[in-house]
Amino acid sequence: MSTTDALQESYQRYLNQLFDAKLLIPSGVKGVYGRSGTFENVIDQFEQYVTRQTRDMKPEVVRFPPVFNRQHYAQTDHIYNFPDLMGSVHSFMGREPEHAELLHKFQCCGDWAHDLDATEVMLAPAACYPLYPSATGTLPEGGRLVDLKSFVFRHEPSDDPARMQSFRMREFVRLGTPEQALAHRDFWLENAQRILKSIGLDVQPVVANDPFFGRGGRQMKATQRDQHLKFELVIPICSEEKPTAITSCNYHLDHFGSVFKINSADGAVAHTACMGFGLERICLALFKHHGLNISQWPESVRKLLDLS
Repeated sequence: MSTTDALQESYQRYLNQLFDAKLLIPSGVKGVYGRSGTFENVIDQFEQYVTRQTRDMKPEVVRFPPVFNRQHYAQTDHIYNFPDLMGSVHSFMGREPEHAELLHKFQCCGDWAHDLDATEVMLAPAACYPLYPSATGTLPEGGRLVDLKSFVFRHEPSDDPARMQSFRMREFVRLGTPEQALAHRDFWLENAQRILKSIGLDVQPVVANDPFFGRGGRQMKATQRDQHLKFELVIPICSEEKPTAITSCNYHLDHFGSVFKINSADGAVAHTACMGFGLERICLALFKHHGLNISQWPESVRKLLDLS
């Protein structure tokens, strides 16, 4: 059996176990699943644990919807770097004659989606994207520390249960000076490891890169890795040889500060950094490493997550 075939088999095996345990619910689309109350409770309890661990930091708590302004999206470089991952929201905007034509195509199995027009919103590819346009202007002394959470979308249908198209990120974002942003990234690289290891997930930090698209993307991947701008915390879920990233720590330099005209208190262009917990992936890792029956998890983990 080839490595690829073995990996696909391991994906399907774990996915079937999750379905059989009624933790995930199939939808007929790869990477799109319903979640059971048990699955959601583990995510909720993990989030509450994170909140308790960060209470003394006093972050601003902000929650954006999973869609954001199309014009703001156009100001980012996402369409250049990740066109294969983006999601655009379209809707019907015609009148009765156009509706009749739409129904005719729909009923005849025609390509009715071509009759839909782009709305004013895009699906958010990261929880932090809507934050930056809202931060235009001068930051307070000391910058900002923001606690975010949102469903995000990435069009990458896969048999890997950990590679969902729609999933949640809990992020802590720092906006400020280069020193503040870099210190935030480095702090969370250590702190996220501590949090995850305390609940029995023996994550390992690795230098990483985003999946930049196309020929030019190869150079951007190399640059990102060479400058150590992105780290991931990985752990085996379906494969020991190909562990899964369940947390990422990113330093964006002044990219978002320049695009959205965000300045630090000293008037310089602000730098930003973020740390994101992949909530579904963390939940999948917990079930993989501790078993599908929560009552049999280690007592220390159940106590920390208040699952007793």
